[in-house]
Amino acid sequence: MKTIIEPFRIKVVEPIRLTTVDERRELLRKAGWNLFAIHADDVIIDLLTDSGTSAMSAEQWAAVMRGDESYAGSPSFYRFESAVRTLMPFRHVIPTHQGRAAEAILFSIVGGPGRVIPSNTHFDTTRGNIEATGASAVDLVIPEAHAPDVRHPFKGNIDLGRLERLLADSADRIPLVMLTVTNNAGGGQPVSLANIRAAADIAHRYGKPLFIDGCRFAENAWFIKCREEGQGSRPVADIVRDMFAVADGMTMSAKKDAFANIGGWLAMNDDGLAAAARNRLILTEGFPTYGGLAGRDLEAIAVGLEEIVDEQYLRYRVRTNEYVGEKLLGLGVPIVQPVGGHAVFVDARRFLPHIPPLQYPGQALAVALYEIGGIRACEIGTVMFGLRPDGTEEAADMDLVRLAMPRRVYTQSHADYLVEVFEEVVRQRDGLRGLRIVAQPPQLRHFTARFAPLS
Repeated sequence: MKTIIEPFRIKVVEPIRLTTVDERRELLRKAGWNLFAIHADDVIIDLLTDSGTSAMSAEQWAAVMRGDESYAGSPSFYRFESAVRTLMPFRHVIPTHQGRAAEAILFSIVGGPGRVIPSNTHFDTTRGNIEATGASAVDLVIPEAHAPDVRHPFKGNIDLGRLERLLADSADRIPLVMLTVTNNAGGGQPVSLANIRAAADIAHRYGKPLFIDGCRFAENAWFIKCREEGQGSRPVADIVRDMFAVADGMTMSAKKDAFANIGGWLAMNDDGLAAAARNRLILTEGFPTYGGLAGRDLEAIAVGLEEIVDEQYLRYRVRTNEYVGEKLLGLGVPIVQPVGGHAVFVDARRFLPHIPPLQYPGQALAVALYEIGGIRACEIGTVMFGLRPDGTEEAADMDLVRLAMPRRVYTQSHADYLVEVFEEVVRQRDGLRGLRIVAQPPQLRHFTARFAPLS
């Protein structure tokens, strides 16, 4: 059939409070025009993030009831560890309360002043944790990733030539190479299996480990199955295992492609690095068999890892975002193409050319979506990435607005409502204005900065 239905039934519902435009204008004012400061009860459709916002399945809730809360050696940990190793065969699996905790532990060990960590594109918390140690986060994504209209099948690929040159020039400063799959900051774009293998080969030739930020690994594997030559007949689970077989470690937020509301892990093969990571874990998170999580959370993650490689689900998941992207293109709204796995990314800089980057067109569009229709989205642009470690500011490569779709939460009617809101935004776009920042922290400012509209 042509219609791709949700491959699940809804057994529990949660009411949505339908706010008015006047109410939302006042809420924006009180929040300093920062969508992170809006109460979730005041949001009609929440597309701020797909992290931790998934609907858990009946099997996951059943697993929650089996959670064992023993301080050390909980059987829930061993079920979690087995589920991870079934897909990612690393020697050491260290649970953390979420992905950024795994990043903080890893970079507290391998980072430091003068160190350089290359990746295709570091996302916000990864970059923040690297820079907090005094190291530099370097993005080496392929040139096509900077052109939203270019329909390259693997726009998340790392530029292998630039990676080779960086290692040749600065190998003594580089403790490891990272890859983010899918590449969130670049539009949720996938990395090919060939690119993962080639990046690993280059890193290993220079004696450097390859670590994968794998929070959307299943969506990445689905794109490999659909787009990469020779992969179309292979099960997604086998593709996942191949992705991680050439890597030396990973960081993971289980709040994405594990259907969990909290959790993550740090995994690796190096015994010495694992020992140092566990020592750090005990100081900051908890004992190595729970790592800041309850046993019930470990159980939910274990089941989620089984469910996420369901190919019927992945087909539905990707098609949902393609549907929204096609409708927006039909309205003349520029987006990053092809549509990513977890979100549609609107090119706010092109959509609002009268607002310069340092007046934050992405934030202006996100504010308009909330004011007009109660849609909460996330700016991925100059607000998020424009503040340098020395306190100066510059325009980001792109100013995007991410419409991140929570897993198993919304239906097609919610998607159609989103499109209708964009219809009204298109009508009003010439009157939209930029913003200025009136207060901000020195790092990760997008979470807590306060704005004011420009007249």
